[in-house]
Amino acid sequence: MVRRSKGNTMDSVSTRPRPLRKAVLPVAGFGTRVLPATKAIPKEMLPVFDRPAIQYVVDEAVAAGIEHIVFVTGRNKGAIEDYFDHAHELEAALKAKNKTVQLEEVAISVRAAGTMSFVRQQAALGLGHAVWCARDIVGDEPFAVMLPDMLMMAAPSCLAQMAAVYEKTGGNVIAVEPCEDPSMYGVIDPESRDGRVIKMKGMVEKPKREDAPSNLFISGRYILQPEIFKLLEDQKPGAGNEIQLTDAMARLMRQQPFHALEYDGVTYDCGDKIGYLRATAAYALANKEHGAKAAETLAALLARR
Repeated sequence: MVRRSKGNTMDSVSTRPRPLRKAVLPVAGFGTRVLPATKAIPKEMLPVFDRPAIQYVVDEAVAAGIEHIVFVTGRNKGAIEDYFDHAHELEAALKAKNKTVQLEEVAISVRAAGTMSFVRQQAALGLGHAVWCARDIVGDEPFAVMLPDMLMMAAPSCLAQMAAVYEKTGGNVIAVEPCEDPSMYGVIDPESRDGRVIKMKGMVEKPKREDAPSNLFISGRYILQPEIFKLLEDQKPGAGNEIQLTDAMARLMRQQPFHALEYDGVTYDCGDKIGYLRATAAYALANKEHGAKAAETLAALLARR
């Protein structure tokens, strides 16, 4: 049960965390950092070795026990919705030709009816606005936000690690990772630390290296309480004249606890051309069936330089 604090219009966080069932995936962006590849193809559908990048993010969510995924889409993003649906003609053709392996591979992406929702972000007003667009589907319960540009290679999955922390701390939890240059990212301001779990007292967006309160950057995974929606509703535009999720989080932090998890894994930023290359190579090398051959191929290519 959620308690209401006296003298405060917002609900305080329950001492017993409510179950984490839903995840919001903002997929409306243009993918300008990887143009021209994304001129006609959603950036989330670009293949990272043997499957679209978005498949890895959905797999991570499912591995963490997420039951319902909300995609915040934009124009020309229909391929994402089609990808997670049945391709009846393709499946029939594969079945007729007895291509059972390929049929199983195609079936991986299909989720049970009613476990995915798609809502439009009709204008590019920022990440905070994209999350706010999912408010009616998420409702009054905690939820995860997973940035599809960021692929987290981890076992257990990054969100599963965060969910375990959330079960202990409640409140809001974000994933962080060390970086060499804090001035390139949003970083956290730690208050105290217990192993990999850090109690936060603030966040700073792209501080000067000498002024940075830490080198732990916010790496694209969040577990948030639903009170964030009320704050996003009247959030003023921030950096880039966009509604920033971090600005609303900073306001929520005044009333609810925030913890950061320095998760055990590696982040690959697929929204950047070199990051996309790194991700493709890393997931190829990690593939059980093709990893050895991928290593041999990459080594041969490097030897020819």
